[in-house]
Amino acid sequence: MAPTALPATDRYISPEVTVYYWVPEIADINQPDRDELDHADAWDLSAEVASATGWEVAADRVAVPDLGTRKTGRISGRINPGDAQLTCYASQDTDDVRAVIKRGDRGNVFIGYGGDVAGQHARVFAVEVSAVTPTVDVAGSEASRVILDFSITDWAEDVVIPGPAS
Repeated sequence: MAPTALPATDRYISPEVTVYYWVPEIADINQPDRDELDHADAWDLSAEVASATGWEVAADRVAVPDLGTRKTGRISGRINPGDAQLTCYASQDTDDVRAVIKRGDRGNVFIGYGGDVAGQHARVFAVEVSAVTPTVDVAGSEASRVILDFSITDWAEDVVIPGPAS
């Protein structure tokens, strides 16, 4: 008997679907509520995000050699987040992400890969902002940008996106 086939995916591309929110306060990153996501101090960064890197979480691999074989197996070790960055577009008048997020700020980055759709899954990263750096493209071949570096202090995966506030 053949293995069960994975269900067919509803394929999509990220533009106009994936959302990135800056949410200053979330009481429990495993269960954010709609009031926290929609709070006046939260920001939808999605339309300004030029790139996002380092938002992965992976386990170290630990070698486990023994004298019974020349082969060295590996086991999963500690779980570590990546070196997270968001690159946003800059505005010439500096009224951009720099007006919202500053070095040293602590908060949360909410990523809804399939959008902000109640019942679907998202990821939430508790972070400290390590740097806010405007870039200079001397060649003038791309729009000006601001790079946000984040230190991830905690994270939650497969977070159920809450429905409307009650």
